[in-house]
Amino acid sequence: MKHVKLLSVVTLLLPLYGYASDLNPETEKQINHLLSFVSASSCKFMRNSTWHEATDAADHIKKKYDYVLGKGLVDTPEDFIKYSATKSSLSGRKYKVKCGAEPEIESSEWLLTELALFRSTEK
Repeated sequence: MKHVKLLSVVTLLLPLYGYASDLNPETEKQINHLLSFVSASSCKFMRNSTWHEATDAADHIKKKYDYVLGKGLVDTPEDFIKYSATKSSLSGRKYKVKCGAEPEIESSEWLLTELALFRSTEK
């Protein structure tokens, strides 16, 4: 009986660990680039009406990414942006980015622009 319970638990937990390896290597590379891009930027990030430093924003986005990846919601870098870096899951407010003297923009627009640039330089 113990073996049946253990097998049941393992069977339930296995899907939680399979998603990261299911991503296309190019997709993983592009998502990792976007996370590094956020972290290395000198921009400020607004989340729920509070401005955050780039490294804090990257940490938050990474935590959300790990969660949605485990739920099987990420197949593309665009999914990563949509589910991890666009808006608050709690309030629904969109994330904003402010880089130096540039006007603030929505984080999704900022990241999609960087993704397009990254893809164009990889070819």
